[in-house]
Amino acid sequence: MEYELKRSARKTVSLEIRPDGSLLVRAPLLMSQASIRRFVEAHRDWVEKRMRRREALPDVPPMTEEALAALKKRARPAILERVAYYAPLVGVRYGSVSIRSQHSRWGSCSSKGNLNFNCLLLLAPPEVLDYVVVHELCHRIELNHSARFWAEVARVLPDYAVRRRWLKEHGGALMAQLPR
Repeated sequence: MEYELKRSARKTVSLEIRPDGSLLVRAPLLMSQASIRRFVEAHRDWVEKRMRRREALPDVPPMTEEALAALKKRARPAILERVAYYAPLVGVRYGSVSIRSQHSRWGSCSSKGNLNFNCLLLLAPPEVLDYVVVHELCHRIELNHSARFWAEVARVLPDYAVRRRWLKEHGGALMAQLPR
């Protein structure tokens, strides 16, 4: 299996299927080539499944920079409204909210409580946007993906798994619209 290798001062190995369908492996500086190859081979099924999913995406031309800027502008008030609505339900406060156009993340939450959201969420069904907002707000309680974290998400959105599945199944098509 072919892949590009990037080494850095990290402790774990990660695999990423790039928008062009190539495989990127990130590995610790001192990890041997043989260990990296074994890791990739051990995860062959995962890689092949993701690559098949990527190939099945519709061939949609990427957005123009102008269209992306307009989407970001529309996304900001919509996402801020959902964050303001759900924060009291989750029982948390938050810092700043940023709207970005990321190729691999739907949202993130810093340890200081700053929230980042992908503008492409505006193209998803509203309940999926709400799921990502609740997911990130729940990181204000648990900054991990432990059972306690998922219990918090389920407390606010009992059907979160359906919303999460939509994002896993259709999110790649949305991400493919970002300018390359």
